[in-house]
Amino acid sequence: MRLLISDILRNDESIEVVDTACDGKEAAEKTTELKPDVLVLDMTMANYDGLYAVRQVMQQHPTPILILSALGNTNLSPIMEALSLGAYDYLTKPASRGLRTLQDELVHKVKQASRVNRQRLLRKQVQHTNQAPHVFQGQLPYEIIAIGASTGGPGAVEQVVTQLPSNLAIPVVIAQHMPKAFIPAFAERLDALTPLRVRVGEEGTPIRPGEITVAPGGCNSKLKASGRGRVVWTQAEETFREYNNPSVNALMLSVAQVYGEKAIGVILTGMGKDGTRGMEAIYRSGGYTIAQNEATSVVYGMPRVAVETGVVRQVIALPEIAGFLVSCLS
Repeated sequence: MRLLISDILRNDESIEVVDTACDGKEAAEKTTELKPDVLVLDMTMANYDGLYAVRQVMQQHPTPILILSALGNTNLSPIMEALSLGAYDYLTKPASRGLRTLQDELVHKVKQASRVNRQRLLRKQVQHTNQAPHVFQGQLPYEIIAIGASTGGPGAVEQVVTQLPSNLAIPVVIAQHMPKAFIPAFAERLDALTPLRVRVGEEGTPIRPGEITVAPGGCNSKLKASGRGRVVWTQAEETFREYNNPSVNALMLSVAQVYGEKAIGVILTGMGKDGTRGMEAIYRSGGYTIAQNEATSVVYGMPRVAVETGVVRQVIALPEIAGFLVSCLS
């Protein structure tokens, strides 16, 4: 497998493969020694696994790490942890004989990863969640928080939601670019890290205060009012040029339509420009819009486009976003 991946990468003249490793320990040691631009890492290895390598590399010599995960892998929690630790991105690999079908995507992601500012990969690990309730005064000015993210998003989303107060009195909805198979593990990890309930949205799922709903993969999602002040989750038929399944635009556009000036939109790290239309809709409706700043974004793509379009009211460093959201509600 290592040789096949090396051959695929060497076929591109702009990529030099400097070495290979047989396990996570050797991968970490060679990364420190050779200082490559990108580390391509299989999570399943004998002796020392990929998660060991991620921990060591991010502590000793932060490097963009592209994780390979086997198709059909049912234990995705190590990948979620690796992304939280600062791994750049992930790729689902087919069976060995079909690996060459992955060639274009693998080469593309390696080139993207090579351009990342290494310092942005460093995350301050969440040592504890915000278990303390917050004292909210009177009627809240906003009724929902919508978050959109892509590359670098799992760790960024985790840092935001784990610092929200345990008595958050409004719902949170999230669209994170991620393959369908990964999203339940992502939601489970968030649910384990915060006292707020986290679940994957399904048809008819009610949107309730103090609960976090994550968009499923394989489709676009939206919110709809269903009478008596009730809002539910449903599938969106519209597709978007920027990104789909799940689309940040689809979710945020519906949030703007249902909640108007009572909505807060947050766009986090990610490549491309998905989310700008949704952020604009929230902005035009009188809601509040927030973008992660460049210095703390792994990829300053989606936030940059939203900022340059003029639909962001506040640009904030990632560690300060949760606190700012609470101040908006206070």
